[in-house]
Amino acid sequence: MSTALAMLAAVLLDRLFGEPRRAHPLVAFGRIASWIEKRMHAHQRARGVFAWLLAVLPCVLLLQTVQQCLPKWLAWCMAVIVLYLTLGLRSLGEHARPVAAALQGDDLDAARQAVGYMVSRDTAALNAQQVAAAATESVLENGNDAVFGALFWFAVLGAPGALLYRLANTLDAMWGYRTLRYERFGWAAARIDDVLNFLPARLTAFTYALGGRFESAVRCWHAQAPQWDSPNAGPVMAAGAGALGVRLGGAAPYHGVWEARPELGEGHPPDADAIYRALRLLHRGVIIWMAAALLLGLAMQGGAHA
Repeated sequence: MSTALAMLAAVLLDRLFGEPRRAHPLVAFGRIASWIEKRMHAHQRARGVFAWLLAVLPCVLLLQTVQQCLPKWLAWCMAVIVLYLTLGLRSLGEHARPVAAALQGDDLDAARQAVGYMVSRDTAALNAQQVAAAATESVLENGNDAVFGALFWFAVLGAPGALLYRLANTLDAMWGYRTLRYERFGWAAARIDDVLNFLPARLTAFTYALGGRFESAVRCWHAQAPQWDSPNAGPVMAAGAGALGVRLGGAAPYHGVWEARPELGEGHPPDADAIYRALRLLHRGVIIWMAAALLLGLAMQGGAHA
């Protein structure tokens, strides 16, 4: 039951305060990772594995050691804070709503600028529909990366699990690219993130189905996800698009080149309302997870007293 209450407390903290504006620990970790990369980079998978271990394991082991030395109530408070710092639920809304508002105001330049903070594609080449699609895709995908994935690993391994997941996710965002520099060095970061996200991504896809158009979500998930390059983003975005009843995916510009991507979802083209509905779908999913965690905690507590 303490785990469920810790999850609820962390979500409420995120709701109230959002991400820290200054001195976010993940920003500090990113600097450490960059320092490690500069000194260890080589076109070798083994060097990438060692760099990943050097960046992540000391942080996770230190957290675990400190928690074991604290009284239970203080260790619980620390776990809540760690989970809160790994969540980005409110932050997603803070980034996505300005995009939707700009689209509603027919200010395409402002919408392009705002969505540029959410995605890595060339936003200057996007029309209004493509901007809406980019923001909606980002909300759906990051619903797994910045919310459900951290909650899952917290439920499984406690605060060290949530920290391990978030740091691995951060390294994937920094090193997990199929470029000349990172193809071999970043291989471990990409593969470890894939492994850690395998179960959370499918639970996220199922959560989107429960919170939206269930049959459409499941149909799109099974038919479209295998066509997507990422084994985890595919199920999440396909199910999310189906749950919303919108069409996502399709060609997108990266580094001046339009890259072909499979289509996701079904129904209407995305617009500003699709962004708002994606955020509401995400919040419904969090409510589902909190309710499930509390019910499971009560059931386990009842079983322990029986």
